[in-house]
Amino acid sequence: MPNRINYQLEMEKVLRTLDGTRPKLLLHACCAPCSSATLERLSAHFDLTILYYNPNIYPPEEYHRREAELERFVEQAGYHYPVVELPYDPQEFYTAVKGLENEPEKGARCTVCYRLRLEQAARYAADHGFDWYCTTLSISPMKDPVRLNELGTELGRQYGVPFLPSEFRKKDGYKRSLQLSAEYGLYRQDYCGCVFSKREREKQNS
Repeated sequence: MPNRINYQLEMEKVLRTLDGTRPKLLLHACCAPCSSATLERLSAHFDLTILYYNPNIYPPEEYHRREAELERFVEQAGYHYPVVELPYDPQEFYTAVKGLENEPEKGARCTVCYRLRLEQAARYAADHGFDWYCTTLSISPMKDPVRLNELGTELGRQYGVPFLPSEFRKKDGYKRSLQLSAEYGLYRQDYCGCVFSKREREKQNS
């Protein structure tokens, strides 16, 4: 995409304005590996709370495994940040993506899923007095940072909490997440999370 916004540079501009104030930031987290390098990057600048809200994840055993691994990493890495887990209701996801079941990965279904999770994060941030919010999702090469940032910014305006522009995979962020995953022995899933991405990956591997 020519001349698109460099969200890493936009984040650096924001960080320069903070001047050591450490505002409160709500970080939506999808899993421990994606959170690892993201937390490392943000912890120097913000007072963080981690939000685990992922109704897209299938099956329930996978959902709980990812949440437990996130908790383990946060504790073992020495981060003293609360991890807030919202109720797990997969029907929220299935209702949101109804009619998009056959969309390819990275298609319209993923956009709806991004919005679902980011809107809940923005709402929670507004309800609990956070200064900023963002998501770990942009560290993954499988996610679209443009859509994530555009949706995050739009929802931030709607709920009155600014979205921190970010593209955490830049500056070797994704590579660093691989290193930290190896260091802490983190479980790394081989599909995004939903039943549709799981089926797609199983087809590729068959």
